[in-house]
Amino acid sequence: MTPNRRIKGPMATDDPLGDVSPILRITLHDEVLTRLRDMIIEGKLAPGSRINEGMVGASLGVSRTPLREAIKSLVSEGLVEILPAKGAIVRRFDEKAIFDILEVLKSLEQTAARLACERASDAEIAELAATHDEMMRLYRAGDRLAYFKQNQRIHSGIARASGNAVLAQTHEQLQSRIKRIRFVGNEEPARWSGAVAEHEEMNAALVARDADRLVRIIGIHLDQTLIRVRDAI
Repeated sequence: MTPNRRIKGPMATDDPLGDVSPILRITLHDEVLTRLRDMIIEGKLAPGSRINEGMVGASLGVSRTPLREAIKSLVSEGLVEILPAKGAIVRRFDEKAIFDILEVLKSLEQTAARLACERASDAEIAELAATHDEMMRLYRAGDRLAYFKQNQRIHSGIARASGNAVLAQTHEQLQSRIKRIRFVGNEEPARWSGAVAEHEEMNAALVARDADRLVRIIGIHLDQTLIRVRDAI
């Protein structure tokens, strides 16, 4: 039986402008938010440390207003918390909190995997495969932060490809909270290569729309993630 696949947007054959890409604008807020998030993920702002607005603003070359707006966004993502008399603090998670989040993420991603194999369009599968290829290129180049961002796009992309907006939104909220922890889990080459091998199998299963295989390897991947991050907690 042919899977029921979604078709997005109008067909390009009747649209003379169908192949024109929109002009993308990156706002100051987006740039500051990205830079501040990266500082947390890379450990330049350590878990439990206070975000000194004066020092961070000076290093980024921005005033306190866009910095404070970025901090608000990171609070909503779960990477930062506001504490009385202390201000903005980089959130610290203990092992139980990490386990709880990864346990839920495992269930969400396995459900998303099965639905994506059934519902995703060929274009969505191809886009995820291309993202995987780019992630592998960055792995070979040793660019760990850029690799990590592509890695997160794959996990989020599978959730979106499920066609379930509630699942995708819940997944994004939980995933954002442990970005720092997942990033440091790949600091050791052997652990990084292990995660990459799991992603190689995930990609092959997704391209083949082999739901059982994809569900199984995602389960292994999330179980191994907890093992990889324990030393970083």
